[in-house]
Amino acid sequence: MVKIIRPGERDSGTAQTPGMVRQAGISAALTGSEGLWMGTAVNSPGASSGAHHHGANESGIYILRGRVRFRWGPNLEHVADTQPGDFIFVPPYEVHMEENLDQAGEAELLLARNSQEQIVVNVPDPRTT
Repeated sequence: MVKIIRPGERDSGTAQTPGMVRQAGISAALTGSEGLWMGTAVNSPGASSGAHHHGANESGIYILRGRVRFRWGPNLEHVADTQPGDFIFVPPYEVHMEENLDQAGEAELLLARNSQEQIVVNVPDPRTT
């Protein structure tokens, strides 16, 4: 059955990472989906998410709004600046973080994962350990 999830119906009870707010839009709880999970994430002006990974899940990120610096790798040594319209593929267990480069406006991301498991493993920032 087709389901429409309006912005006010999104689920904020999903796993979170410091520095960003995630909301589920397609999930088992909201739509009965069995494999696909989708949602949004918002980083406040100038905010950076904490370092994290999503376990065995593949993740797709689409930049909706804002300029986002994406860092990844065991020591977050890889860096790419992204903008609206860019897609990012994150393989399983890849430690990464998102930094909003705009000091005045929010960055908004569309998220997709190939699992219903709400795996978010927050890890210490390897650059400070």
